[in-house]
Amino acid sequence: MRYWDISEPLEPASATFPGDTPFTQEWVARQERGASCNVSTIRVSTHVGTHTDAPLHYDVAGSDMASVPLHAYMGRCRVLAVRGEGAPSLVPASALPPAKLRGVERVLLRTSDAHDHRVWNHGFTALGPAAAKALADAGVVLVGIDTPSMDHADSKDLSGHHALYAGGVAILENLDLRGVPEGDYELIALPLRIVGGDSSPVRAILRELPPDRP
Repeated sequence: MRYWDISEPLEPASATFPGDTPFTQEWVARQERGASCNVSTIRVSTHVGTHTDAPLHYDVAGSDMASVPLHAYMGRCRVLAVRGEGAPSLVPASALPPAKLRGVERVLLRTSDAHDHRVWNHGFTALGPAAAKALADAGVVLVGIDTPSMDHADSKDLSGHHALYAGGVAILENLDLRGVPEGDYELIALPLRIVGGDSSPVRAILRELPPDRP
C-alpha cells in the first residue's frame, strides 16, 4: 500500500515561531575523531516542525504529553482542502459542513498547495474557534492542519485550541500535505512520551486504505 510522509524535516533551517527555540545539533562523539560511534545532542522547541499539543500547552491543569490517550493519533482520517478567509486568515466553519465530516473521526486540513518548512509566514491560515467548534460538534477526535497553529500568530486567548480542548479533540500542526489528494487514509502520528511535556514532535504518515476496507 502506498504511504505519504506528511512530516516536516527538522533541521537548522526549519522555521520557528518568533522567539521560539530553533533546531540545533551538536556532535558529542564522531567516528572520524576516534569515537566508536556517532552521537549527537539536539536542542529544539517541541513546537518546531510537525507536532502535537498536549492540553498542558494551553491549560496549566491539563494533561502532559506522557498522559494523553493515543487512540486519536492512529486510525482512519480524511484529508480536506480548505481555504482561509478574512484577516487574520481563518478556516470558515462553512467549509466544514456535516456532509464532509460524516463518518470520520480524524480530519487533516490542507490550506495551501504549497509548503516550505523553512519559511515563517506570519499570516498563515489558522483554524479558529468557529471551525474548531464545528469539528468538535461533529465528533471528530483529532484535527490536523498544514500551518503552525490552530490559532493565528497574534492570538492571546488561543480560542481555537480551547474550542478543540472542550470537545476532547487532539491537535496536529505543521503537517506537510502537499500532493496528498483529498480522501480517506489511515493516519499514524504518535507523540513521544514526554513527562511534563506541553508538546511533542511526531512522525506523521498516511497510509492508503486497502481496497476492500469499508
